[in-house]
Parts: sequence; C-alpha cells; structure tokens
Amino acid sequence: MDARAAAAPALILVGHAVQAAIVDLDGTMIDTLGDFHAALSRLMDELGLPAVSREQVEHRIGKGSEYLVLQTLRIHLPDDQAQDLYPRAIETYQRIYGTINGQYSNPFPGVPEGLASLKAAGLRLACITNKPTRYARELLDLKGLLPHFEVVNGGDAFPRKKPDPMPLVETCKQIGLPTAVVLMIGDSQNDALAARAAGCPVALVTYGYNHGEPVRAVDADGFADRIGDLLCPPE
Repeated sequence: MDARAAAAPALILVGHAVQAAIVDLDGTMIDTLGDFHAALSRLMDELGLPAVSREQVEHRIGKGSEYLVLQTLRIHLPDDQAQDLYPRAIETYQRIYGTINGQYSNPFPGVPEGLASLKAAGLRLACITNKPTRYARELLDLKGLLPHFEVVNGGDAFPRKKPDPMPLVETCKQIGLPTAVVLMIGDSQNDALAARAAGCPVALVTYGYNHGEPVRAVDADGFADRIGDLLCPPE
C-alpha cells in the first residue's frame, strides 16, 4: 500500500465484517468517458445529428448503454423522435463501441494497487457493471485487471440492472456469501441505491461520474479518494 493510502483514515471496513467486495467498473475502476464520448460522437455523425460534449456524455453514464443512447438522442430530438430512432441508434452504438472498447480509457490512479491490496487482505472480488458483460470482461482484460475477479456480471447478466438490487443479490449468491458481508464499491447513487436495497454496506470513490452530482451527498457508509484507502487502519 502506498504512503498516501497508509496515512488515510479507516472508512467502510471499520464496523463491518466484510468478506468480499463487489466493484463497479465505469467511473470506479476505469475512466471510460473517452470511450463513451468517442462512440457517441461517431454515432451522432452516422445519424446526421449534432455532436455532443464530453460533459453531456459524463452526466448520462451509469445506467447502461440503453439509457445512455436514448438520453443522448434526447439532447437534440424531442422524445417521440428519439424513441423512434432508438432501435437503429442502439444497434449502431453497440457496433461502434465494440470497435473502440478500451482505446480511450485508463484505470484511475491507485486502482490496480488497490485491488491487489483488497485481495491481499483476504477479500474475494466480483465486478458488477451495467456495461454488457462481453465488453466488461474485454475491458478488464485489456487493462490487466481481470485476474483479480472471480465473477464479472454485466448489464445483460440479469433481467434488471443497477440501481435495482438484483445484480448484487444474485452475484452474492454466485460467490456463496450473504449480502451483509459483501461491500459494494462504486462511484454513484446507482451503486448506493442498489447496495442499500440488497443489504450490502457501500463505499463510494470520490473521483467518479455520479451524473454530475456531488458524490458526498449520496447515502453511503464511507468515501475514499482511492480504493486502497478502504483498508487503512484508523488513526
């Protein structure tokens, strides 16, 4: 653990008997804003629509590709036109995204070391994301993070996505642990809502997306500037 992490106060693990952690992907482990912006820029160009800014994209990340594409269409189109165009748009977007996955993204500072520290502390790790599973596994593999995880479940793994608790509950079943001992590590209100409904403790990183809203206003058990900070002893 680096000097910065060693000096940080304990957060979520104090007072919780945690045996595993479920870690979100976009905005928590990997800064994928560049990938999303590149894919959506190409999509809008193919559809003959005006460009979108990085900030507009950032505020729409976190609820899955379907939400991201539809809300992006709504920037420039009335709802009925956006809905009509959506089937073509989501198919085109998924094709485009598959060609650039990981090209414009990188792990946030401290993430590789933080995941290694969690594993070294005896925690089992799973990843839950609203990104399609194949893209999630591919991205984690490209960035050297996939070996840390026993399970990777994307937005197509279950009938419902975060903020619904189903992905967390089902993933806990897969690793054979009750939700009360599985920490959710995320970057947004979606992660916190899913964790609360599932009965998981939850910690949020301070550098993610959270739809453009202040993350410290979200109901969570703790916050950290780096994932590894969650393992620091109290001062």
